Amino acid sequence: MPPIRDPLVLSLLILAPAIGVVAQEPGPTLHIVRTSRPPELQDFVSGAASPDRTDNSGAVAVNDFRQRDPGDGNPASAPTTAYVTYDDANLYVVFVCKDAPTLVRAALAKREETTADDAVAVYLDTFRDRKHAYLFLSNPLGVQADALVTEGQDDDYSFDGVWQADGRLTPDGYVVRFAIPFRNLRFPRAPAQTWGIALVRYIRRNNEESYWPYLTKRIAGLVPQFATLEGLRDISPGRNPQAIPYGAFTGARFLDMETPAFRTASDRRVGLDFKGVIRDALTLDATVNPDFSQVESDEPQVTINERFEVFFPEKRPFFIENAGYFQTPVNLFFSRRIADPGAGLRLTGKAGPWAVGAIGIDDRAPGQAVASEQARIGAVRLEREVGHESTVGMLASDRTLAGGANHVVSADTRLTLTKTWIFTGQAMATHTRDTSGAGSSGSGWYANLLHDGRNLDYSGTYLDLSPSFETQLGYVKRVGIREFEQVLELVRRPKGPVVKVGPTFTTLFDWDRDGRLLDRSLEASFEVKLRGETKLVLGREQAFELFADHPFDTYLTKLTLESEWLKWLAGTAKLRLGTAVNHKPPKGTAPYLGDAAKGELGLTFRPAPRLRLDHTFLYERLTTRPDASPPGAPLSPTRVFTDRILREKLNYQFTRALSLRAIVDYAMVNRDSTLSRVDRQHRWGVDLLLTYLVNPGTALYVGYRDGYENLAILPGSPPALYRTDDPTTSVGRQVFLKFSYLLQF
Repeated sequence: MPPIRDPLVLSLLILAPAIGVVAQEPGPTLHIVRTSRPPELQDFVSGAASPDRTDNSGAVAVNDFRQRDPGDGNPASAPTTAYVTYDDANLYVVFVCKDAPTLVRAALAKREETTADDAVAVYLDTFRDRKHAYLFLSNPLGVQADALVTEGQDDDYSFDGVWQADGRLTPDGYVVRFAIPFRNLRFPRAPAQTWGIALVRYIRRNNEESYWPYLTKRIAGLVPQFATLEGLRDISPGRNPQAIPYGAFTGARFLDMETPAFRTASDRRVGLDFKGVIRDALTLDATVNPDFSQVESDEPQVTINERFEVFFPEKRPFFIENAGYFQTPVNLFFSRRIADPGAGLRLTGKAGPWAVGAIGIDDRAPGQAVASEQARIGAVRLEREVGHESTVGMLASDRTLAGGANHVVSADTRLTLTKTWIFTGQAMATHTRDTSGAGSSGSGWYANLLHDGRNLDYSGTYLDLSPSFETQLGYVKRVGIREFEQVLELVRRPKGPVVKVGPTFTTLFDWDRDGRLLDRSLEASFEVKLRGETKLVLGREQAFELFADHPFDTYLTKLTLESEWLKWLAGTAKLRLGTAVNHKPPKGTAPYLGDAAKGELGLTFRPAPRLRLDHTFLYERLTTRPDASPPGAPLSPTRVFTDRILREKLNYQFTRALSLRAIVDYAMVNRDSTLSRVDRQHRWGVDLLLTYLVNPGTALYVGYRDGYENLAILPGSPPALYRTDDPTTSVGRQVFLKFSYLLQF
């Protein structure tokens, strides 16, 4: 298959706006009235509220919940009623959910750890733009989760709002009460509001999502199908000034790998984050000496034989809020590139049909290597609604350091062509100048055609990045390529315990700029999904890879099993068997093909509502093949390397605010030095964290970390590091204390 050339993609980007854009039919309208008596949880627990149109606070009731999954359009499997009203300060939603008490899944857990529980949720499209929405979710015990929803992007659960959720189990199910302050929402400045709204109930044992209004998978997108919420009058978030001062102390003893020597260090840091609202819809954030500490550790990943950079998600507080405002189809702003900022300013929100995101910040980390210079960083993102449910946007970013600079500009569009077809396109240009003044320019194109339906999903994606394309603030694995990927999924949804069955076909081709094939992947898989969030997937991949000018044909047979059938136990098992390329052979040895085995096992135990135990084991092995061994290798199969990673994690929730987390990590990499140059590592560590989280702005963290590795210092002038057999040397020990407090004026 020949590579796709630039004019085709350019034509798609130019002609796509001319294609007819289809609007969704309007959904039902919910008209609510202001209450003088906010609904209380006890009123519904005691049965004082009636399941008809209103309760005794004047809240309007809705009860026609219908499934989106697994039975599209079927009534919810358990009776559900929601009551909606508001006063000057809050929007109130109370869910009354009927069910057998022994079947309800609910645990007292940390904020946002609700994925295994039954839950109810409220979606609010406060600008009625049919693209953006707030999501507020609670499990039956009032454990919260919230997110920003943007059509065409993954839900952004890094958003943390300050709101109330109270839940209680009852003899015939459970009741949850939401109180969502208007001061934490952004919406148009108008005397009467028209919003979009959707209410949802999740019943995990049935794989069930039931919505009011009825949201079908026969139409692409979720937010465009929301009901219209009317009756909200004379409300405002106000200026809502907020300040979050924080203090942090860290004491550490660590092994300096360069000297090498053991050193001690301490860091005392105080800072302030400030937030204000401009004209009800825009949020201005300012920060001085911001809190960029990362409390939660990254999940383990196998990285020793990877060709390209592995993605680790952002977890630092300042960057994660409203991160979706800076997202583009190709990730051109990846905040983990900013390591140690000193001060920053950010503006995000909506202004009429425009969505706005702007950030200016510095980064002190490069100064450790470049004459104490600080990197200056800025990014602006604008997006405008076009017609119904379509957008056009642009992004510009700039990073300067010690006379060098990296400039990036991008234009993109997302067009709803029909009820099930969506087109996304992006054009990019970069210019980089190094410290000597030499410069280079690059360009990139992206196009995606998506069909999102109930029984057929299709995605076709084309990506073209020139060799000199460079985005120092983005996450782009590879440049100098033309890539074309297609995914086709056919789904049948039978009734009974099997809720989904069908095949998925995936093709991927990469070419260089001269049309030479670099990678090819052809994969077919078959999935059977049952109730209880249980699924079995069997797949086969045939691939081609050109690495270091050596061609390789590889294959993998894949098996995945996942289940949450039991309330107290969830498990995941993955197995990959086939062949793989040794990307890190010894110096002077060409890469070669080996037999590969990869495995992953994850188990989650919930022996009590407050206790959660997570076990994760990752395994990867590469052995030589008799027909492809490097020169001098034994003819019989020989281990090239073996990588094992084990993580044991315990969470205990004393109250909704107070929790203890303990992690023990163990990792070991063994290799044959005549066959691989990966580093022989043997390490383990412990990570303890005590958290008192009142709300996302008010929290106390006390933590301890200690890591051991198979390293020792060889005395001499200068001293040197060498590998030992056992991980007995502490290479990093740290104690930290962090406190923040939310001040609302």
